[in-house]
Amino acid sequence: MEEGNGEPVTTVVTWDVRPGRERDFEEWAEGLHRAATRYPGHRGATWLRAEGSRHRYYTVVNFADQERLDGWMASEERAEFIDRVHGIATEHYRDTTGLETWFSLPGESVPAPSKLKMIAVTFVAVYPLSLLLQAFVTPLATSWPLPLKALTFPVIVIPLLTVVVMPMLSRLFRRWLYPVGRAHRPAKPGR
Repeated sequence: MEEGNGEPVTTVVTWDVRPGRERDFEEWAEGLHRAATRYPGHRGATWLRAEGSRHRYYTVVNFADQERLDGWMASEERAEFIDRVHGIATEHYRDTTGLETWFSLPGESVPAPSKLKMIAVTFVAVYPLSLLLQAFVTPLATSWPLPLKALTFPVIVIPLLTVVVMPMLSRLFRRWLYPVGRAHRPAKPGR
C-alpha cells in the first residue's frame, strides 16, 4: 500500500443489478476489485449487498488521498470495467456531506433527506446540548486553558449526537424526513 500526500478518503458506490444477473455481477466485481488493488494509493474495498434487496450492492472504496481516488475513478482500466458491466448493473455514484449517516434508516435503502431538513434536525439536536453545556460545564471550566475548554464541546456533544440524540430524532421526525413512499420497509430477501 502506497502512502498518499493527503488524508485518506472513502467513497461509496451503489450498484443496481438486473434481476437474474447477480452471479455475473459478482464475478465482474471480483475482477474490478483485483484491478483496483493494483492501483496506486488503493487501501481496500468492501463489497456489500443491501439488506432486504437481492439486486442492490454497495462498494466502499478507500484510497490514500483524494487525488489517487480521482485517478482510479477516472482511469481507463476502470472505464473498461464499467463498459463490461453494461446490461448487468447500473452504477450510482454520489458525493455526500457525511451527515447522511445520522439519518439512515436501519434495513432500508432510501435517499437521504434534503440538506435543509438535515440542518433543521441537527439544529434541534445541537442547540439544547449547547445550552446544557454552557449552563453546567462552561462555568466549571473557566480557569481551564483555552484548548482544553474548546475540547469539552466535541468530546461531550459528538458521542451524544451520534449514539443517542440523532438516532432518536431520526425516528421521531421520520415521517417528515422521509415522506410517504420513500420510507418503506423492504421485502424480506428471497433465497
